[in-house]
Amino acid sequence: QPKSKAAFGSVGRRIPYRVLHVINQDGESLGNMHRAEALRLMDQHGLKLVLLHENVEPPVYRLMTGQQIHEEQLRRAEKKKASPKPGMCTKELSFSSAIAKNDLETKTKQIAQWIEKRHHVKVTIRQAK
Repeated sequence: QPKSKAAFGSVGRRIPYRVLHVINQDGESLGNMHRAEALRLMDQHGLKLVLLHENVEPPVYRLMTGQQIHEEQLRRAEKKKASPKPGMCTKELSFSSAIAKNDLETKTKQIAQWIEKRHHVKVTIRQAK
């Protein structure tokens, strides 16, 4: 056996479902098949089975190369980075353009504290009448 296969161990082999919907590496559907048949296909082509959707019946798996898996992981990481974090807090501050000097200094200190705590800060300045 090649070393690359041994290095991955059981990746793509632990499948808890009996019947799977398999998609080949080009994105074409191969239909529903038994777990053993999917594993045989995986070994024949030197690919790995990757779970795409498990909340459907039968669960959807895709045959992928190591490069495709890596690209998918990078794309998901970018998507996760782009979405706002659930723990992230946005602070909003609003004041008039005719604000007194002391009040402005107090508010800028408050903004600096929020930024140090890694909060997103939104400042709105209203025009004085």
